[in-house]
Amino acid sequence: MSAQKKDNFQIYVKQIEAISKVANLITSGMYLEELLRLVVQVTAEVMNSKISSLMLLDPNKNELVIKATQSISEAYNKKPNIPLGKGIAGAVAKENKVACILDVKKDERYLNQDVAKKEGLCSLACVPMAVKGRVIGVLNCYTSKQHKFAKSELDLLTALANQAAIAIENAELDLRASSAEEALTTRKLVERAKDILSQDANISSSEAYRLIQKQSMDIRKSMREVAEAIILAKDIRGKK
Repeated sequence: MSAQKKDNFQIYVKQIEAISKVANLITSGMYLEELLRLVVQVTAEVMNSKISSLMLLDPNKNELVIKATQSISEAYNKKPNIPLGKGIAGAVAKENKVACILDVKKDERYLNQDVAKKEGLCSLACVPMAVKGRVIGVLNCYTSKQHKFAKSELDLLTALANQAAIAIENAELDLRASSAEEALTTRKLVERAKDILSQDANISSSEAYRLIQKQSMDIRKSMREVAEAIILAKDIRGKK
């Protein structure tokens, strides 16, 4: 095998390992922040980029927010949010299309020229992160010198972005499911505590609920904690 073919093979193996690593995150059960941090680290390593960053779309504000980057640059990490449709990243998110910029310092569409000049950023590949056609963010890859991103590089970034989008979607679904389960458990506990108070104090259910609510505010504890205390007290009395 020639030296060139060997180098190409090693690059190919590295790319496959990167995609596999991100794909494994889909079922990892990691916390979202840790998951995002690993995605940008893998992207930076495989692309040999100066800065890689991941921005998620805030659907309430219609803005892209930096959620993870391997950069230690305070200026870059504190960049303002980007409105959907504005700038390069905003356009990529709105149109669901990849964008490549040869030099962000010379492109008027780039919204943070001062940061680009300060950090020595040059070329940019910005790839949408989408789940079933719905864009949830973008994955950015910057270089310090002018670089024309090859099709193979953009294909790799797209694969990483797609895998990351699925992992993020799964993590958010798990979080929503946990929140819903937590809310259901709290409701059941409050209902039980309300019944106990209603019977013991010979008051109506609505009055019992208001008592739990007032106690929660007075002692600055959640209604679940108050309900659990009432239930525990009842169980202790029952064992005597």
